[in-house]
Amino acid sequence: QVQLVESGGGLVQAGGPLRLSCTAPDPTFSAHAVGWFRQAPGKEREFVAAIRWNRVGASYGDSVKGRFTISKDKTKNTVYLQMNSLKPEDTATYYCEAATVGPWNTPLPAFRYDTWGQGTQVTVSL
Repeated sequence: QVQLVESGGGLVQAGGPLRLSCTAPDPTFSAHAVGWFRQAPGKEREFVAAIRWNRVGASYGDSVKGRFTISKDKTKNTVYLQMNSLKPEDTATYYCEAATVGPWNTPLPAFRYDTWGQGTQVTVSL
């Protein structure tokens, strides 16, 4: 089974930046899309951003548009989430997930993300 490894979480002050990384250790990794989701205690899982792995295209959740940027480096099997202008409400556990089942042209938030990592905690303080 494909596995993903997240890193880069931590404690940051409001307004500051943080960059998360998601790496697939398997050199044969492939997927239709890789996305970031988050979940805070007592809240529902929320779509943050996703990027098409073999094509061009990215999508963002409304609450992070204009502040977060998702990118990929296929030579490193890694997806990044650059988070700027962080707010306390961004505090959550962030999960990287991959969609390995298509069809390829599924809208990014609508994919069935079937592979995920262990999560990384992001805490934004005032």
